[in-house]
Amino acid sequence: MPNSIKILIPLYNDWDALELLLERIKHTVEASFFEQLSFVIVDDCSSIPCDVNRFSAYKLEIIRLWRNVSHQKAIALGLSYLTKERTFDYLLVMDSDGEDRPEDMERLYEACVRTNQIVFAKRAKRSEGPIFRVGYLIYKALFGLLTGKVIEFGNFSILPFDQAKKLAYVSEIWNHFPGGVIRSKLSYNSIPIIRGTRLAGKSKMNLVSLILHGLSAISVYLDTVAVRIVISSLVLVVLSILVALVVSIIRLTTSYASPGWATTLVSTAVIVILQAFLSSLFLVFTVLNYRTQKHFIPALEYHELIQQVDSTELCKIC
Repeated sequence: MPNSIKILIPLYNDWDALELLLERIKHTVEASFFEQLSFVIVDDCSSIPCDVNRFSAYKLEIIRLWRNVSHQKAIALGLSYLTKERTFDYLLVMDSDGEDRPEDMERLYEACVRTNQIVFAKRAKRSEGPIFRVGYLIYKALFGLLTGKVIEFGNFSILPFDQAKKLAYVSEIWNHFPGGVIRSKLSYNSIPIIRGTRLAGKSKMNLVSLILHGLSAISVYLDTVAVRIVISSLVLVVLSILVALVVSIIRLTTSYASPGWATTLVSTAVIVILQAFLSSLFLVFTVLNYRTQKHFIPALEYHELIQQVDSTELCKIC
């Protein structure tokens, strides 16, 4: 019996791009593979209305949200809804704009079946401009420096049902889906895939959105980041103490010191020590308080944000 594959697509107002994407999928993938697919669109409270019957040629559901929650949270809600209320074999997550190419869907699927792991699309080649690429390199460097982890992929991925069901209980996917997968310690790998180009409309991501997206990824490892910052602060404190001692010794035992400079350096070192200590102390208590708070578990609370679910006449509810 062929495997059932759900295609989860978060969307905000990109209905034209979605229509082109569905057509492209239908004409790109093998007919036998297409028969295994059914589409689930998470409508992130779009301001442009769209009737589900516009997509009556496909097996498709639209999950309507009560409010806009952003791209990553929409994925978490869709994943939770599907693992709780539908039956399937594999869940493939992709964007609606066409930058996740239909040509690569079967490659991801085959890798997932072969390994029984979560499989991500690692960007082998990007189509964005130089400014975005530089920003992306800075983001990867900061992510690695602050978390000790490497992240080279986005949302385009495929999950076996068992892993998807477990992931719905990982609170970190609420902030950042790929980061949540890494934090969950579920088994995953990636394959190199070329990024496509947008099919219609303009990207909703601006500079602020991109920065927030990067910070969301780092926030998944808030406790690890806090520990690394505290260690860095302690190193800074030690270096500042050494500087203060060396300056004091030179000032008291030699005649090389010019009037005033020793006092200035020692005062600066003391200020650095105090700031590093207070910042570290504040960060430690913030993280400890965060760890005591109840976190949002998508699998338990997804239904509160779903307004309704529409389906096409051809959609077979499993």
